[in-house]
Amino acid sequence: MTADDTSTPDWEQSLDEEVGLDPGAEHLLDVRDLHVEFPTDYGVVNAVNGLSYTLDRGETLAILGESGSGKSVSALAVMGIIDKPGRIPKGEVYLQGVDLLQLPERQLRDIRGERIAMIFQDALTALNPVYSVGWQIAEMYRKHRGTDKKEAFAKAAELMDRVRIPSAKRRIDEYPHQFSGGMRQRVMIAMALALDPDVLIADEPTTALDVTVQAQVMRLLSDLQDETGMGMILITHDLGVVAEVCDNVNVMYAGRVMERAKIHDLYAEPAHPYTLGLMRSIPRADQKGRPLDPIRGQPPNLAAIPSGCEFHPRCNFAEDKCTVEEPPLYRVDEHRRSACHFWEEVLRVGQRQDH
Repeated sequence: MTADDTSTPDWEQSLDEEVGLDPGAEHLLDVRDLHVEFPTDYGVVNAVNGLSYTLDRGETLAILGESGSGKSVSALAVMGIIDKPGRIPKGEVYLQGVDLLQLPERQLRDIRGERIAMIFQDALTALNPVYSVGWQIAEMYRKHRGTDKKEAFAKAAELMDRVRIPSAKRRIDEYPHQFSGGMRQRVMIAMALALDPDVLIADEPTTALDVTVQAQVMRLLSDLQDETGMGMILITHDLGVVAEVCDNVNVMYAGRVMERAKIHDLYAEPAHPYTLGLMRSIPRADQKGRPLDPIRGQPPNLAAIPSGCEFHPRCNFAEDKCTVEEPPLYRVDEHRRSACHFWEEVLRVGQRQDH
């Protein structure tokens, strides 16, 4: 290997110097006390309420929860693409030591795609229907790297082949509607990975795909992560999707983390009533014949979040304390935290019923 092979590209060095990114920062991504709100005619919708987490290189973090729990909004906030009138009144989002929320829009545009990228939930609506998929992928190279059209399209074809789209060179001039749902998702992955970002946010990447295609997409993301060493955030409500590919999990409810744990610990012994409820509401092969036990009630109105613990109106463990005192993230063990005053009882109940 020559010296040129290991040197930092000029564009990358220039971006590091301009923005001040520090490859030696303690965490690749560090989100601290993030809040997102949307003023409406019916009051302020508090979509994210004090979200904090870290992500390291090579790690896969799942953000799990029901629809409306704030998962996707938190990802858009990290990317800096919250539409007005939405706003971020409080919080910090550090990428390699630099708070993205304090950067001007011009520098944020440089970082998006280069250092942090996102796979959006619905590939059909995220892709532009009037441009070929090859044009849309090639645009990443033309805008960020100044690559000429011919080279950009060659790189786009390479990427389509990399994400295992058959006959990539032949299909590069086709349009999104000419691809199946699974193939469109692969196009979205190709666009997100075009510039080899350090952080990839995958927002419900398997939505509306059949089980076989879901497995293929998740395996592809896992393989690409092994290849590049990027950190990945997987946003989902599907417990089955996260089981095979994630290292750590944040369980969200009403815009806040209810439980944080290693994936295997969370599945084996939930330490929060909400997590326990999610586990009980999905079919399991080892509990054949037993009825499902869904969580009662509905998710809260985010413009009128209940006092105390947000989950207490739906919780089987709730006591008077829960209605007035918001629980902190209690330390369950070295790697696990639970926002429940009675997490020890939750653990005992889960252990008794599962064994």
